[in-house]
Amino acid sequence: MNPNRLPSLIVLALASVLAAPLQAAEREAARSPAAEPQAAAARGGDAKAPETRAAAAAPTAAADDGDALERLRRRLEEKLGATKAPGSTTGNDLRIPSKATERAPVRHVALVRRPRPHPAEAVIAAPAPPPPRYVGWDYDAGPTGPQAWASLRPEYALCGSGNRQSPINIRNGIGVDLAPIQFDYRPSAFSVLDDGHTVRVTVGGGNYIAIGNQRWQLVGFDFHMPSEDQIDGRSFDMEMHLLHQDSEGHYAVVALMLTRGQAQKVVQTIWNNLPLERNAPAQGLGTIDLTQLIPADHRYYNYMGSLTSPPCSEGVEWIVLNQPVEVSQQQIDIFAHLYPMNARPLQHADGRLIKQSR
Repeated sequence: MNPNRLPSLIVLALASVLAAPLQAAEREAARSPAAEPQAAAARGGDAKAPETRAAAAAPTAAADDGDALERLRRRLEEKLGATKAPGSTTGNDLRIPSKATERAPVRHVALVRRPRPHPAEAVIAAPAPPPPRYVGWDYDAGPTGPQAWASLRPEYALCGSGNRQSPINIRNGIGVDLAPIQFDYRPSAFSVLDDGHTVRVTVGGGNYIAIGNQRWQLVGFDFHMPSEDQIDGRSFDMEMHLLHQDSEGHYAVVALMLTRGQAQKVVQTIWNNLPLERNAPAQGLGTIDLTQLIPADHRYYNYMGSLTSPPCSEGVEWIVLNQPVEVSQQQIDIFAHLYPMNARPLQHADGRLIKQSR
């Protein structure tokens, strides 16, 4: 079939549909026998047989139908802007211009209907947002372990380039008369945090130490296994760091060596309040009194070092008590269940001065 004839056929089909009611009404009137005598009487003429009159009127009706169709077709041509197809000799071959067909060929695009997913399936299939990029650190021997801390972030650079790093093997200390430590601790509220590296405890204000004319306020304390510092090459089961800060922001750490023996009351209070989730601090029940933790012998070693975890800031005064503190095997095992090893390797002493109480 010639595609150019399709619009013409559409016009003729529309014209036929629109003219059908008019033709049906005229044929019905022509077939009615009751209307003929009355119409003839009104005209004053003789009544003729219906068949004769219908036959006589047929050419006229056909002409009227043709005229009506022709008028309808012309109106449709004007409305649609139709023109005769090139080479057409009759008015039956029409061409209706279309901007889409005149400008570009029609593209046939295959549409694929995809089934709508069930709401539950849609939730499961939804992609999760990407996790935030964070460069962490740990104590393993892998790419984020102590040997790589300095390369993880610019602010960790001292972990590799510092010359006053902690911990160290404390030996060859110079025996001198060191000023005694004054522990001004009192029962305080506390909270416990498992931060993914250790168990960290924060205490309320009002807890201080003083050495001579220097005074530091307790910030908090944490635990390490095994001990980070060594004394004359000896390592201990655990080590506890009590971090203090003075009014100018300088840090001092009191280090307690923990060794297997009798249960320790303060340590047990901390374990009783361990949080169920990491990085979710748990407010402790009651208070803790850190004077129950400090050994009777206050003699100590003294040297300048650093924080033992990133950013490894230097200028930290270390006060390592000579006398170890006893904790039970069960208390050691509780911490080992969380962190069987979270101690930084020993750092070079680099000839720094170490003083020891006589």
